[in-house]
Amino acid sequence: MMKYIIIAVIILLAAITVGFLFRKKHSAEIERLEQLKLQIQNKPILEELTKVKQLNMNGQTEEMFERWRNIWTEVMDVHIPKIDASLFDAEDAIDRFKFGKASSIERDIEARIENVDQQMNDILVELEQLIGSEEKNRSEMDLMKEQYRQARKNLLAHQHSYGAAAGPLEKKLESFTPLFNEYDALTEQGNYLEAREIVMNLAAEGDYVFSLIDDIPPLLTDVQSKIPSYINELRNGQREMESQSYYLNHLELAGQLNGMEDELAVLKQNIAELNIAEAKEEAEMMKDRIDSFYELLEKEVKAKHYVDQYKVETGRQLEIVSRETNAMAEECAIVQQSYKIPESEASIPVDCLDKLEELQSRFDLLESRTGEAQSAYSSLEEELAYIREELTKIDVIQNDFSNSLRSLRIDENAARTKLESLKRQLQETDRMLHKANMPGIPEEMDVRLEEAEEHLFVAMQGLQEVPLNMKLVDNYLMKAEKCIDEVDEKATEMVENVQLIERIIQYGNRYRKTNPQMNAKLMEAEESFRQLRYTKALEEAATAVETFEPGSMKRIEVLVKEDAWRT
Repeated sequence: MMKYIIIAVIILLAAITVGFLFRKKHSAEIERLEQLKLQIQNKPILEELTKVKQLNMNGQTEEMFERWRNIWTEVMDVHIPKIDASLFDAEDAIDRFKFGKASSIERDIEARIENVDQQMNDILVELEQLIGSEEKNRSEMDLMKEQYRQARKNLLAHQHSYGAAAGPLEKKLESFTPLFNEYDALTEQGNYLEAREIVMNLAAEGDYVFSLIDDIPPLLTDVQSKIPSYINELRNGQREMESQSYYLNHLELAGQLNGMEDELAVLKQNIAELNIAEAKEEAEMMKDRIDSFYELLEKEVKAKHYVDQYKVETGRQLEIVSRETNAMAEECAIVQQSYKIPESEASIPVDCLDKLEELQSRFDLLESRTGEAQSAYSSLEEELAYIREELTKIDVIQNDFSNSLRSLRIDENAARTKLESLKRQLQETDRMLHKANMPGIPEEMDVRLEEAEEHLFVAMQGLQEVPLNMKLVDNYLMKAEKCIDEVDEKATEMVENVQLIERIIQYGNRYRKTNPQMNAKLMEAEESFRQLRYTKALEEAATAVETFEPGSMKRIEVLVKEDAWRT
């Protein structure tokens, strides 16, 4: 029985705990809804409505004010009390632990609050639009009226600067007056939002008309004065240059200037009709074209200066380079009797002479065109620049080739000197081998010596050929030098090994009587030595003494180096 009582108590305590938790949760929700209600009550609707009273309380403004005030009154007198009552009912349901009913009431309260809050927000937005419209209208209209007055003042004071466009501009400005009056009337009637539309329309039209007032005078100055002046300057410049033997027909300047004058008449008509955007663009394009005409005429002046400065000099250079190239061709023919020159190089004089003949023909034609005054100096400049550039290239080529011809004799002497040096080196190597204290020279070394002698013989034969092929001789000498250096290196190594073998055997002799094993190894090394197998003999002797006395080879090598240094 006690067991069931305990279980019942536990269940009761759990129910009470859960009840208190739900109660706490719903109490927090009631507190949140209460705060939302207070936020609505604290919205600055009344303050903003007070600002509206400072406006003209007529027409649209009065209607909107009454509507807003009625909504606010309904919210404060009807909806807020209902929300307060619902909040009280929800608290009562919570106290009675009727949480389902409390949740239903809370959802209803939140829906009411959201609806009321939306109404309040809409009112604030509309209030801002109305009050903002009045402020914007006033500031923008003050600025626009000032711009309007300044525009009329400029138009009346500088009417001549607007030409035929003055009348249409005057009509445009006159169209502002009824809009100003309409704006004032709407403002007095309290129809600020309708007045806002007038302001926006005036602003768009004002931007267009006021920009015309600013843009037309400088544009007319370009069309009526500056561009015609530039055209006259170009015509006068063309006539003056043609009187100085300039050929300008290729520019077709006269036709283009006449066409521009026709375009100017169209531009004036466009300005009179207030088609400014197109007229401005076209005027800028015309000025760019005029600048390009000036640049073309200036280019012809610079080209004439270039031709006058370098034509005579280029003629002299042609003569000098031709003379030097002919001399190079003669020298090449003489050198070819003694030296063999590759076909690609031997053709250089002929190629240079052919190119010089072409350049001479082009230069002669250029001189005739200059005298006839029937060619543009810009084209003559290009031709003369090409001739000068090609002459420079030929001059470099023939100088390099002449230097290469002269270097052949130097190369031949250097090759003969090199050949003698290699002969001496090979002789000294052979002498070193025969002077060395060894049983004989291995067959392999004899083969290497014979091969080196053959290379020297081939190089010597190459130097005796007529005509002499220096590239081939240099190749022979390079192979001979490589072979002789290898022979010299191998011979030196062999002699050093023989000396080292002798010292090892001398060093090991002191132990031969007491160490039969070392004696046997040294006898093998001596046998290899007598058979001229010096590398094997060195290995056998070194192994013998190093086995008996580790480290002895280092001491022997030091002794051999000291002996070599003394000698």
